Formats: sequence, C-alpha cells, structure tokens
Amino acid sequence: MAKLSQDELLAQFEEMTLIELAGFVAAFEEKFDVTAAAAAPVMVAGAAGGAAAEAVEEKDEFDVILTAAGDKKIQVIKVVRELTSLGLKEAKDLVDGTPKPVLEKVAKDAAEKAAEALKGAGASVEVK
Repeated sequence: MAKLSQDELLAQFEEMTLIELAGFVAAFEEKFDVTAAAAAPVMVAGAAGGAAAEAVEEKDEFDVILTAAGDKKIQVIKVVRELTSLGLKEAKDLVDGTPKPVLEKVAKDAAEKAAEALKGAGASVEVK
C-alpha cells in the first residue's frame, strides 16, 4: 500500500462530513489509545507593574442555527442533508422544528460556509 502524503491526507479529510470525521477521530483514538484534547487557552504576559493579565480566549467554535426554512423548504432540506449526513426524515424534522442547530461547535470557516449554503437555499440562518 502506498503511503499518503500530508497534503493527500488533508484532501481526503476535506471531503468528509463532520459526522464522518468525528467517527474517524473516535476510531483513531481507540486504535492508538490516544486522546485528541483541545489546546489550553493562551496566557498573555502581565502589563505594567508585573500584574498578570487574564487569560484571553478567542472563540473558535461556532453553532449554525436554522431560524426559518423560508419558501424553498425542499432545497433547505437538501442542504441540511449535505451538511449533516442526516437521513431525509431527520433533516425534514430538523427543518420543520426551527429554530434548531444544524451544526454545533464547528470552525468559523465551516460555520460561514454552511450559513452561506443555507442562505443560498432560501433559509434564515444565525451563527453563534
């Protein structure tokens, strides 16, 4: 079996949905007996007088919340299915039960792409 380069691996991960990627991480952790822990918050050096500054945390996880399906409900359901890999019934239930989160705790760029896709389908979306 040929060894994949780092760029080839990243290209493969880009094609995965968040649910598939989460499953991969869980399998990786189990196989190699490791934990993918979040990085600790960054500490900022003290200001004048040697006083320590409080930890500065930048928000890096966002939720994409569907607030309304709009006129093109079927298109919105299709986009929700693409973003989440949910089945047709689950995606329809999510769209019918607005406001509901479509994606939770995702990176800023992924949240923005998902919001744009949903808005393009005619939905009202909020990113928190």
